[in-house]
Amino acid sequence: MKFSLFLGCVVLSILAAASGHTLDSTLDEGWKNWKSQHEKQYTEEEETYRRMIWEDSMRFIEQHNLEHSMGKHTFTVGMNQFGDLTTEEFNKLMNGFLQAEADNSTEKAVVEDDDDESDDVEKGSIDWRKNGYVTPVKNQGQCGSCWAFSANGALEGQWYKTKGQLVPLSEQNLVDCNRGNGNYGCRGGWMANAYRYVIKNKGINSEATYPYTGRDESCKFRRNDIAATVTRYRSVKSHERSLANAVKKIGPIAVAIDAGQHSFQYYKTGVYYDPACSKTVNHAVLVVGYGTESGKQYWIVKNSWGTGWGDQGYIKMAKNRRNHCGIASYGVYPIVKKPKYLTRAPKNSV
Repeated sequence: MKFSLFLGCVVLSILAAASGHTLDSTLDEGWKNWKSQHEKQYTEEEETYRRMIWEDSMRFIEQHNLEHSMGKHTFTVGMNQFGDLTTEEFNKLMNGFLQAEADNSTEKAVVEDDDDESDDVEKGSIDWRKNGYVTPVKNQGQCGSCWAFSANGALEGQWYKTKGQLVPLSEQNLVDCNRGNGNYGCRGGWMANAYRYVIKNKGINSEATYPYTGRDESCKFRRNDIAATVTRYRSVKSHERSLANAVKKIGPIAVAIDAGQHSFQYYKTGVYYDPACSKTVNHAVLVVGYGTESGKQYWIVKNSWGTGWGDQGYIKMAKNRRNHCGIASYGVYPIVKKPKYLTRAPKNSV
């Protein structure tokens, strides 16, 4: 749902909440700078309400980071482009993984065999960014298309692994052309359906050929300019050791998480662990590796909210903490047919 439409539905609540509220004048300059940085413009009535939300977010950030300095949290938070959104608005706009569609699918997924008993997945580390498998961080904008970014992230990695070419693929191709049967463009979807589309369609365009607009449009797929293909796809068993094995053996894996917490909205650095995080997932991301920081194991997760969010667009999420935020529940990746010859062999180990 686009932000302008959602805002129209809550305008009465805005006016009611804003009436009689006293703003903190010491934050005037900060509010002005934040609006300028993120190119925010409001009506007179809306301005007060958005300022209220922003001030509450500033107080949350200050309190959390104070508690972090006292050892109560393993991560820090910081102001970003989402500072004027309530948690409810944020989730409606940004989190587009449809768990119900995944759970109710009538097509049974092939599950990846889990035959690696190595202790490396428990105490080792791997980062596929260092081996050329990962494109730069992208930005889905105010469109619930995270499923498309997650799916393409894993496909970009597998295309590089088998073909020796790292090609940014088109999320807009998926948003516009893969609607129905469980995927709904900017209103959400899930990664397995994206792979089914690419298989049936016999390919997907590149981002350069089919640029991202962040809104639902008519399908403009160019069949004579295919950038990648998929043979089939597989799911990962729903526990963390299996996910670690898949990341180690395969490469970046498309996953889903609960990204609905206020703390996730403003994550900045450190290993993210929030006891309130559930296994009911709502957002699709990409696991590109794992490691350890100050004795705490973490997943390296690429998000699709631009480099202004998190640690340059990434987050370290707690690993081996009872499937924290449901990260291991919906892992999936595509299989790309290997060519007889590679023009350039990628590095396959770290």
